[in-house]
Amino acid sequence: MRTRSIVATAAMTLVLAACSSSSSGGYGGGGGSSTGAATGATTVSTSAVGDLGTVLVDGNGRTLYLFKNDTGTTSTCTGSCAPTWPALSTDGTATAGTGVEAGKLGTTARDDGTTQVTYDGHPLYLYSGDTAPGDANGEGIGNVWYAVTADGAAAMAAGASASSSSGYTRG
Repeated sequence: MRTRSIVATAAMTLVLAACSSSSSGGYGGGGGSSTGAATGATTVSTSAVGDLGTVLVDGNGRTLYLFKNDTGTTSTCTGSCAPTWPALSTDGTATAGTGVEAGKLGTTARDDGTTQVTYDGHPLYLYSGDTAPGDANGEGIGNVWYAVTADGAAAMAAGASASSSSGYTRG
């Protein structure tokens, strides 16, 4: 059991290193993942997720995240970051579902030529560690990845507090 815990800790450390330390503030290169790919319109709705409260979810009920290192609507999660944090992409329009303000929903062009859905100016992502609707395993990773609330802010799990250096920390 201890070996499994050490392996899991080592794997998470590598993911955090890849997702929070880069001279460009994100990840180099292009790349992407079909995990976040969509055909036609992509719907964004809200759902109650664990201790986060009501957050944005995709059409399959999977939690959507923002990346604090992004600059405006420009995604900095590319290359080695993208398989872990696939962009919520669309081949059509982004559609506001239940609880979502249509005026905050938009899209942005990614370096790889795909179209990423944005909300309140934040590119939206899925997390590869979330395997079922209602999972929020990516919340607070590296103090830069957060589920998104209906008002466009970073959700924080109960007990989390604001930090002036990175924007947020987990409590």
